[in-house]
Amino acid sequence: MSDEPNTPGNQPPRWDDPASQERPATPPPQASYEQPAPVPAPAPQPPQPQPQPEVQPLSGPQPKVPFPLQQGEQVIEVVRRHWWFLWPFTIWLAIVAFVPVGVAYWLLDLAGVADDIGWFFLIPAALWISYWGIRALFNWYRYHNDIWVITNQRIIDVFRSNPLNKRITTADLVNIQDMRVERHGLLATVLGFSDLICSTAGTEGGTFNISGVAQAEELQLLMDRERDRERMRRV
Repeated sequence: MSDEPNTPGNQPPRWDDPASQERPATPPPQASYEQPAPVPAPAPQPPQPQPQPEVQPLSGPQPKVPFPLQQGEQVIEVVRRHWWFLWPFTIWLAIVAFVPVGVAYWLLDLAGVADDIGWFFLIPAALWISYWGIRALFNWYRYHNDIWVITNQRIIDVFRSNPLNKRITTADLVNIQDMRVERHGLLATVLGFSDLICSTAGTEGGTFNISGVAQAEELQLLMDRERDRERMRRV
């Protein structure tokens, strides 16, 4: 075998030749991005006041009231007297109706003649109970038809002692000049009912009384708020 001449292309690389050393891979040039100019933040806007509703009526359908409403008028509160003005007198009427009949029958039974008199006892007893029952029915009717209605424009006092009589007194909220709550006695303090007295302009006597109602202080705040709202609306 003949030795090939050592030509420059066939010579092995020298270990000390810098050209023969492996060079580290050069990382590809990274694309340079210009930092966008900061966008100025918008100036903070002052909070816009939320429009308040002109009226805060009762939730649900409007209650049926025994008088016509004015244009744009809505019922806000229907107020009745405290339960004390209904149940004690009703219980007393029931006692008066049934206790005498029971006592009379007991005495006749002791005498041994209860079975003999028959209708002579039952008819007067039925008439007695019916009379006091009618009294109790009228007491219930007066209680449920003695109401005060607070609307966004007026305060209305409605009273019916029987189906044939009706009394309605009204006063504009803007005419209410002063309101005060009065409570008298131990019973009113324990049970929590008071009188709300409104001094008004244009009402006969100059006062509008809401008497014997529970939570009269909350009712006073409600009327005061609606009065101011109505005055601002009319300005």
